[in-house]
Amino acid sequence: MKYLIASSILVIIVILCFLFYPFELFSHENISYDDEQKGLSEQITIRFSHVVAENTPKGLAAQKFAQLASEKTDGLVNVEVVPNGTLFTDEEELDALMKNDVQMIAPSVSKMTKLALEWGLFDLPFLFQTNEDVTAVFTSEIGQNFLKLHEDENIKGMALWSNGLKQMTSSVKALKKPEDFIGQRFRIMPSDIIAEQFRRLEAVPIPLPFDQVYVSLEANRFEGQENTISNIYSRRLYELQNYMTISNHGFLGYVVLMNKEFWNSLPKDVQTSLTEAMEEATTWMINESMKMNKQQLKVIDKDSSIQIHYLTNEEREAWLNKLMPVYQTLYNQVNEKFVKDFIEQRRKQLETQ
Repeated sequence: MKYLIASSILVIIVILCFLFYPFELFSHENISYDDEQKGLSEQITIRFSHVVAENTPKGLAAQKFAQLASEKTDGLVNVEVVPNGTLFTDEEELDALMKNDVQMIAPSVSKMTKLALEWGLFDLPFLFQTNEDVTAVFTSEIGQNFLKLHEDENIKGMALWSNGLKQMTSSVKALKKPEDFIGQRFRIMPSDIIAEQFRRLEAVPIPLPFDQVYVSLEANRFEGQENTISNIYSRRLYELQNYMTISNHGFLGYVVLMNKEFWNSLPKDVQTSLTEAMEEATTWMINESMKMNKQQLKVIDKDSSIQIHYLTNEEREAWLNKLMPVYQTLYNQVNEKFVKDFIEQRRKQLETQ
């Protein structure tokens, strides 16, 4: 009996030692402090969601920004780039950003008309003649005015990115004259101004998220679409279309946005570093998009059977005459002062070119 009692007491003592003995008094003697672990616990993670492929100008620019952000903050900021609409689709990403379910997105400017019709200015036909025109606008006061449009909606505008000028494709016929569009169905980005253009051409506009374009073309849901060369190439849309017109009729740009509340929570020095990283990534992206569009057009011409037509000056004039009423449609919908400022600044730019 004595042996049993002694054994029980011994077990209780051992248990109490494990529960209450201050092991931390000597634990520091065996475990050294790890600076890297401290840095990891304080690391700032920014999820950057977008809907295009990684090898497009936007996809590459997002990766470039992530690299620069890490370098300029000595690894403090980790930008996780999630492409191809994996996190959120075209239709979901704006709401996700405002809720801070994702910290950064880069929707097309056409998509932004959901929040402000003023973004429709960028969808006007033949607004830009060259990629240099685009750069001039984006880096001017005009661009800054657009970036400030949604500060009251928990959205901070970071930058405007250019994917270049858009071209037309069709599976039915070469699109040379306005009459060639009649009756054809065209996939478009969600934009009332773009839809109005196709209706003026007596075509049928069908808004559809970008990630559904290829399978929809396969299923013959529409006959044609408009896009930049880099998007036509990266998604292999040229494989499903017989004709392409180099029209430069429209522009495809993106606005890089960050959740404003998240941005305001960042230390000032981090904000400065991210601003610098974005400026460098933007310059890189504009140059890269021009280069990629030129190179990939050559590849499409060489390696595919699609027939390519370059719009002549006379044909361009006919398109523009047909589409001019679209300008008045937009002017009747948006803030008059905003439009006048836009036009005045654009006029000054053209005079100095």
